[in-house]
Amino acid sequence: MSDGEPLVVSRDGPVGIVELARPGKFNSLSIAITKGLQAALDGFEAPGCGIRVVLVRAQGKNFCTGADLDEVLGLRGEAQQVRSFIGPAHCALRRLESSPLPVVVACQGLALAGGLELMMACDVAFAAADARFGDQHAQYGLLPGFGGSQRLTRIVGVRRALDLFFSARWIDAGTALQWGLVNYVVEPEALADAALDYSRTLATRSRSGLATMKRLARASLEGSLDAGLALEEASVVDGLLHEDASEGLAAFRARRTPRFGA
Repeated sequence: MSDGEPLVVSRDGPVGIVELARPGKFNSLSIAITKGLQAALDGFEAPGCGIRVVLVRAQGKNFCTGADLDEVLGLRGEAQQVRSFIGPAHCALRRLESSPLPVVVACQGLALAGGLELMMACDVAFAAADARFGDQHAQYGLLPGFGGSQRLTRIVGVRRALDLFFSARWIDAGTALQWGLVNYVVEPEALADAALDYSRTLATRSRSGLATMKRLARASLEGSLDAGLALEEASVVDGLLHEDASEGLAAFRARRTPRFGA
């Protein structure tokens, strides 16, 4: 996308980068951004593209403070208009979860409401040490609308989720790390490099293997233990027959770094 658009899509070798580019509006989520995110994933996942990992990040001092309220206020006339705003956001965040590509996110400053929801839909989260997280919907008589009521509960548990929803308070990066809401906390000046270096490391792994691990982990949240174990067993059988497993085992025996195919 060209300069001046709300979402900048680029690449660093095998790492596809999606960057929220509305720092003057705190990177608030608009329909254009959520539809653009889906389009970016379509491109990254296309055969022959060569992208192996997705990195979501944002320009400016803050990651994202929620939905674009100017758009929200303009859509309150009828239910179908509200759905026209919420629908693309739900689809975009669900695409992040269901993508075969690992999705890494880097958060600085504020990650609130819709920004928190976007972060939670990603697979691995980096946070700057001065980042803060929260959901302030209750403060204004609103509800989390981009999947937050479901994802936050799954990640941090019912009591912590309800506390954040009810109180609308913000938590710091250290608390977010303790609760499992983020995976890594780094100094603000190191955030960009840390998230990109991690993404580059993932890009050296088996694309098929990581996609299967992601699918199994996500499935564990949505089905029974028996169903998950059956899926794991079938996946392991298929995985051992995949060329990446042959390459990985050969590399292990030769004490060299594996060279996985596309």
